[in-house]
Amino acid sequence: MPSLPLLPVSTSTLLLYAIATAAALIYLPFLVVAYGRLQAGYDMASPRALFDKLPDYAKRATWAHENAFESFVLFTAAALMAYVTGQQSSLAGWAAIAYVIARLFYPAFYILNVPIGRSLMFLTGTLSITTLIGLSLLTVK
Repeated sequence: MPSLPLLPVSTSTLLLYAIATAAALIYLPFLVVAYGRLQAGYDMASPRALFDKLPDYAKRATWAHENAFESFVLFTAAALMAYVTGQQSSLAGWAAIAYVIARLFYPAFYILNVPIGRSLMFLTGTLSITTLIGLSLLTVK
């Protein structure tokens, strides 16, 4: 297997920054949800009841926002496993980068209603998580 290009920072540092970036990306689709709520006439007394009145793009943004939480939990566990086991391979670093990029594009494809793009980003994120877990388990003695 050909080696991957080296990264400009340590894998440990990259893993921690990837976790922080992924946490911030959770709220990216919520900006679209907020705009949709304003269009639908936001009601502070019952914000969840507003969902049925949201435009379709804002409903998809809500689902993307919820999915970001679900995915973040798994990624954080995988990245921390790699961090704790001292994983220093460039493959682990690239897996973390791929996850963050996938989670950047996932809500865009979801909101724009591009199912194949959304599915490819979901697959990329899942493969990144699986790679980090697998590398970590191979490192454990």
